[in-house]
Amino acid sequence: MRRLVSETTLRPRQLILPLFVAEGAERPRPISSMPGVVQHTRDSLRQAAADAVAAGVGGLMLFGVPETRDAVGSGATDENGVLNVALRDLRKDLGDDTVLMADTCLDEFTDHGHCGVLDSAGVVDNDATLDRYADMALAQAEAGAHVLGPSGMMDGQVGVIRRALDGAGHTDTGILAYSAKYASAFYGPFREAVDSQLTGDRNSYQQDPGNAREALREIELDVAEGADAVMVKPALAYLDVVRAAAETSPVPVAAYNISGEYAMVEGAAAQGWVERERTILEVLTSIRRAGADLVLTYWAAEAAAWLD
Repeated sequence: MRRLVSETTLRPRQLILPLFVAEGAERPRPISSMPGVVQHTRDSLRQAAADAVAAGVGGLMLFGVPETRDAVGSGATDENGVLNVALRDLRKDLGDDTVLMADTCLDEFTDHGHCGVLDSAGVVDNDATLDRYADMALAQAEAGAHVLGPSGMMDGQVGVIRRALDGAGHTDTGILAYSAKYASAFYGPFREAVDSQLTGDRNSYQQDPGNAREALREIELDVAEGADAVMVKPALAYLDVVRAAAETSPVPVAAYNISGEYAMVEGAAAQGWVERERTILEVLTSIRRAGADLVLTYWAAEAAAWLD
């Protein structure tokens, strides 16, 4: 009876698994602040991806961790850079069995850790960054990504990427726009995961946690520029924004259950303060109930196995 009248579904196909691949890694490297999550080698990434697809997850989102970085994030556009090599590996292995996504942002690849190119005053140069995003998008599409995830929150990024893709014949490559990405304290473990070089903050280009109407304006702009889906990040502290986005967006809405949210549950479960499986499923169900069509979560493969 409860199953019959349940209002909110949580299915493996609605889950997207973020994965980290580290250049030069000889074995998977545990991420101390995210128990159970690792920086993968090329080989362990391929196995983890295959396992996730077998479990039924809807997609994979890849992040690269390079050995060297520079001011403009050259590794992001190098065809032999860690992320582009990994995309080719997985596209070769998996073909169209899953939706292969790539993080289209420079922060992992820059020696200053910002999501864009800096000007002479050390401030992110929006327009110079857009040129780099266009090149990065083409590199990722050519490496095999089905969907690109511009997450840098630069003004005009979706339109620039869409024009670059269409001009190069990648008209079927989709864009999952990180439209409402907040300047959140919950990103801490992620910065360990990608070995971020950031000092300071990203308040000048990520959103103020107190603003909700602004998020809807950003979503509207990204849709007008050609976004195929939009993202709210983080998820749990912003479920009201997820709901508002779901009520107004003409395209699918994704929400990212981010590293800090993951770490809190894992930490509490390790202490025996919460029941781990029940808590994870409740968290993911709450994000779906708020209106997210897609949920990016580090629990995707594990939860998919429970739900199957």
